[in-house]
Amino acid sequence: MGKRDRINKKLAEAIKEEKEELNESRRYRKKNKRKNLFKKFMTFIFIVGTICCMVGLFLLYGPKNGFRDWLITTAMSTMNHQYFATWFYNNETIEDCLNRNSISAFSGASNTNNITFIDYGSMENIEYDNEYERQVLEKKPNNNDYKIIKIKGDKYTGILAVIYDPSRIEVVTAQNLGSEGQYLTTISENNNALVAINAGGFNDPNGNGNGGYPLGITISDGKLIYDGAALPPKQNGGLIGFTKDNKLFLGDISSKQALSKGIRSSVSFGPYLIMNGESVDVSGNGGGGLAPRSAIGQRKDGIVLFLALDGDRTMGRGATYADVLEIMENYGAYTAVNLDGGTSTGLTVHHKYVNDPTAEKGGHRSRQVPTAFILKADDSDDGDYSIVANKIN
Repeated sequence: MGKRDRINKKLAEAIKEEKEELNESRRYRKKNKRKNLFKKFMTFIFIVGTICCMVGLFLLYGPKNGFRDWLITTAMSTMNHQYFATWFYNNETIEDCLNRNSISAFSGASNTNNITFIDYGSMENIEYDNEYERQVLEKKPNNNDYKIIKIKGDKYTGILAVIYDPSRIEVVTAQNLGSEGQYLTTISENNNALVAINAGGFNDPNGNGNGGYPLGITISDGKLIYDGAALPPKQNGGLIGFTKDNKLFLGDISSKQALSKGIRSSVSFGPYLIMNGESVDVSGNGGGGLAPRSAIGQRKDGIVLFLALDGDRTMGRGATYADVLEIMENYGAYTAVNLDGGTSTGLTVHHKYVNDPTAEKGGHRSRQVPTAFILKADDSDDGDYSIVANKIN
């Protein structure tokens, strides 16, 4: 090998060694860069996690009661998700919260004598006391059966159905009552309903009930259909029924007493909200937290109100008992009661949901339910079924 070859070889080796050192340096820098990025990411996660923990602890145990009351009352009002409250709070804290957020209970039964039916169709130049009265009494053209009014609150939306002829309101049941319930749309179709709303509660072990076993007393067409398990004491309710003279009756009575009083249709639930024109006392949110709600009421002039209120599927949305009470008061209810709510909440017009229900398994429908209040269709029905916007701010 000549001198020049040896020089070229050494030069090539030097270049190769320099390249290897350069590549090693690059690999080192890349490795360090990845380590630094990982450290920064972990630091960011730690900071965010710490902030979330601090916010969570502040909401759970801070000086303000809002979030704590919402969590406890919403969880404890369920039969199967009370652990959301018991995970974080002891029995003393839970009891204190429920005492601050409660609803009074009525004793006795409603007096239907003060409900007097008024034929507004024979009147001229009706003077409305307020905007709510106008919405109820100003009928849609060509529809003397019912009127649909949109309801909107800070944390809920909903639908109020105004029913003008209570003689056509019935309690109907799922076809296989005692075995399984049905979706409200199916119950509506099977019973030729113009309007339908879910009604009484049902046995729901571990949240897996199928709506087949109603609680309390179910009467339809003057006959006892089902006499099920009693309502939980906290429900502050009982029988919800229409008499043979089409007046809404509330009372914690037996099935035998109900039939002897001439109750033609009934379910059971609660709490009662307005009885004989007197509203319950509500402390805080009433103890039921925020949830979708269903309710029924009757005005002193005999007009019946079906109400369905929805949340929007996000935390902290829904209606309280106080919200339901306020709406029923605004629209003139003389008698009113909370119906089964949550994922059972549903209101249909011509067999289609007009509220926004969300069953636990998803989809635009409520859960299967055992019973419904319906407005039965008759041969004269060909009216305007459009939804009327609520213009009240």
